[in-house]
Amino acid sequence: MRPEFHLTLPAEDGTSTFPTLPGFVTDVRPSAAGPYERLARIGRAAELAGLGGVLAPFDPAGQDSLIVAGGLLRGSRHMRVSAEFHAGIATPVYAAKLSASLQRFSGDRLDWRLAVDLDPRVARSQGDFVEGTERYARAEEFLTVARGVWHEEDYGFAGRFYEVLGGGLLFPLSGREFPRVQLSGTSAEAMSLSARHADLHVFGPEDDLDPAIAELQALAAQFGRDLAYGLRLPVLAREDDDEARRDALRLWLLRSGTRETFPEPERGTRLWHGFGGVGLVGSYENVAAAIRGYLDRGVSAFFLEVEPHLEETYRLGEHLLPLLAKEIHNAG
Repeated sequence: MRPEFHLTLPAEDGTSTFPTLPGFVTDVRPSAAGPYERLARIGRAAELAGLGGVLAPFDPAGQDSLIVAGGLLRGSRHMRVSAEFHAGIATPVYAAKLSASLQRFSGDRLDWRLAVDLDPRVARSQGDFVEGTERYARAEEFLTVARGVWHEEDYGFAGRFYEVLGGGLLFPLSGREFPRVQLSGTSAEAMSLSARHADLHVFGPEDDLDPAIAELQALAAQFGRDLAYGLRLPVLAREDDDEARRDALRLWLLRSGTRETFPEPERGTRLWHGFGGVGLVGSYENVAAAIRGYLDRGVSAFFLEVEPHLEETYRLGEHLLPLLAKEIHNAG
């Protein structure tokens, strides 16, 4: 399966906690660009860098991901845009109609990332009081109804969370490609939902990847389905490992860490536990080799997390992606 590389957009307004200017430099002039223009610049950089797509993450305090996705789809020609949202934002019928409109305007380049297991406090702040495993039951109905009204006329459904009578998208919204569904999680409920509904299951770098992929493959096979597998992956890549370590330390200190508590990147794997999770820190060659290892284990889609977003996106396109293209070709 052809590898894909996507950029995860900043959740808020595109500003970075990793400044490029020295701390003593100040500029009190107001920015000429609004919050969306910052996101648009990052989106354009991602497309110019050769990335296959971007992810607009769900941000309970920020702009709506589907609105962001619409703007980025309008401002790009080729890349896919994934919008992360939860089932409580709207009925599945309205989500289908909105997404069919975006597919029509963009040539079918929209993906869905359904966030299911939200922190209860975040969910309640969004007016969503469904909790626990009920969230997975609702997500199953949400995806079932969304696909139903997308593909069928006079669609009917009666469930615990949704009810539809005589639904279905008509011309000019009918006939579009249903958004590719991305799901995540390693709980029994998450794996079962993915086996039945996901097109792409996205793991985290801290997950026990090999047994999780094997389990999900077996579950999906019971439904006659075959999934693709993705990985959320923070990355900091430089000319050599020493330069990467120095910038990782700089990032650690900016996030209120101390030199004494700085976690060293692992020499063999280049994994670093300083991103608030696990990611890759090292030379372009070593980071590319680590990603190639994930490809060999069955991962085909990478959602890269970098900062500062604009500068690092161009760095990915100039230095890292060409190495990966070369390795993939030589391996192929």
